[in-house]
Amino acid sequence: MIVWLNGAVLPDPAAAGLSALDHGLTTGDGVFETLKLVNGRPFAVTKHLERLVRSATGLGLPAPDVAEVEDAIATVVKADPDIAFGRLRITYTGGVSPLSSDRGTTGPTLIVASQAIKPPPPSSAIVTVPWVRNERSAVAGLKTTSYAENVRALAYAKERGASEAIFANTVGNLCEGTGSNIFCVYDGELVTPTLESGALAGVTRGLVIAWFGAVERDVPLAKLAEADEIFLTSTTRDVQAIHRADDRDLATPGEVTAAVAKVFAERSAEDIDP
Repeated sequence: MIVWLNGAVLPDPAAAGLSALDHGLTTGDGVFETLKLVNGRPFAVTKHLERLVRSATGLGLPAPDVAEVEDAIATVVKADPDIAFGRLRITYTGGVSPLSSDRGTTGPTLIVASQAIKPPPPSSAIVTVPWVRNERSAVAGLKTTSYAENVRALAYAKERGASEAIFANTVGNLCEGTGSNIFCVYDGELVTPTLESGALAGVTRGLVIAWFGAVERDVPLAKLAEADEIFLTSTTRDVQAIHRADDRDLATPGEVTAAVAKVFAERSAEDIDP
């Protein structure tokens, strides 16, 4: 693992000199991006940095210096070039602040880190959870570090033998996973929840919509049980088939899912920064 913090690569990532008063730690006041690393190369850097800026300004933080972030990414990748498959994480917080919801004046904290991980399996299981996403929240659609509800929901799913938890929103429509977007196939039509549902505008989600013509539509949560095929998208999952949704088994990979996964793998290997 390599960690870059506020301009310097740390010789010992476990001993990072992050202030105990950092607002990202005390209140979750921060945003982040996760990029896939394949053979030491980050995927879709431009799209991720565009979303980092949107999330930061949406949270009321100053826009990050994109050139500085790009330099940090290049430094980390150069320092750790042999990752066959991994995660590169950019974290941008409110910085040193009072022990309250008020922000301080010292400026944001920027961290870029890389880590090798195992590639995900080709299919997985999902569980719907009893909690909802608030599509009218001040942070709806922002990729913030306030992830406690995701941690709780993911633990709930793993206790039930699944790798991802799926949320509805406050009006009962399908929304998203803790770290993924969801797609369903109905009679050959590829459908994903709208951004108005409260779902994050995932980078992989956007590419699947653009490359495969998926339809954005509100989907009542009950309709999940009627889907012919289901798959998840995320930076590290790419396109992952779902073989079980709650107590229902699905044949995997379905025809549409297999086609999307195949073409996405081919195109993403070619388009490092689509």
